[in-house]
Amino acid sequence: MKTVTVKWNGKEYDVEVDEAIMTVRDFKNAIEKQTCVRPERQKLLNLKLKGKAPDDSTKMSAISLRPGTKIMMMGSLEASVEEAQRIPDDLPPVINDLDIEEEEVAIENRSEYLQKVERRVKDYEVKMLNEMRPGKKLLVLDIDYTLFDHRSTAETGAELMRPFLHEFLTSAYKNYDIVIWSATSMKWIEEKMKLLGVSSHPDYKIAFYLDSLAMITIETQKYGVIEVKPLGVVWGKYKHYTQQNTIMFDDLRRNFLMNPQNGLKIRPFRQAHQNRATDRELLRLSFYLEDIASLEDISTLNHSKWEHYRKDGYNVSTD
Repeated sequence: MKTVTVKWNGKEYDVEVDEAIMTVRDFKNAIEKQTCVRPERQKLLNLKLKGKAPDDSTKMSAISLRPGTKIMMMGSLEASVEEAQRIPDDLPPVINDLDIEEEEVAIENRSEYLQKVERRVKDYEVKMLNEMRPGKKLLVLDIDYTLFDHRSTAETGAELMRPFLHEFLTSAYKNYDIVIWSATSMKWIEEKMKLLGVSSHPDYKIAFYLDSLAMITIETQKYGVIEVKPLGVVWGKYKHYTQQNTIMFDDLRRNFLMNPQNGLKIRPFRQAHQNRATDRELLRLSFYLEDIASLEDISTLNHSKWEHYRKDGYNVSTD
């Protein structure tokens, strides 16, 4: 009997596996008991047999799971699927995510939060993946709903990847060092970057990853206590990165409340199966990053108006 950890919806579930008698279908049934996600809606992204997803009839013994194996699952509850199917077709392109209103952003100078940032600078350990390059600006990227739809179902991770991701990162790398910052654990950041082919791509390199431990909590009048991603952690550790040469993309505005002038709220990438054929957000943003790369201080820009930075806009076509 082995214990396999299944990661789904930000939580981990320990599932007992008797390899001698259980099939993949039995494994999925055991997962359903804990998560309530039906087997037909489960996509076990790193459960592989000879490099491919095994059939439900495959014996678990044939997969040879190692002790401590963790499986990343994508899948939706029936209630969530039914709700998604009721969403009208005429939704606006930007979904209201109940973020903090603009007038609440004055909290970035409060001493108690700056002290938290200082503690992260002192205590948080960064594992450098690739060398930082003198003279480059810094691009900090979220993962979920920014680069990757982590809720929709799919046969492979590539189907959940935002369109033009590799083209975008290749273009950005010319002028920017790239950092990935996700409100998850480092283990799952590494898994997702491997799954998407980001960690090994030959045309660009990621400087380092930051996880939830680099975040801090703040309190707002409207939404109470929330977690945010203070760029001061990066600036405190690496002095050549500053407010003037850093930009952060995130689908949640609240994540850059400590650095409102450096944040760009990207349109969330959801329902990948429906939207991957038409989503051009990263392609358009690659042009914006190129346009502003020569500026000495990009924090003076209103990044919420990025689509209008060019007089002719950023309308693109891949036809």
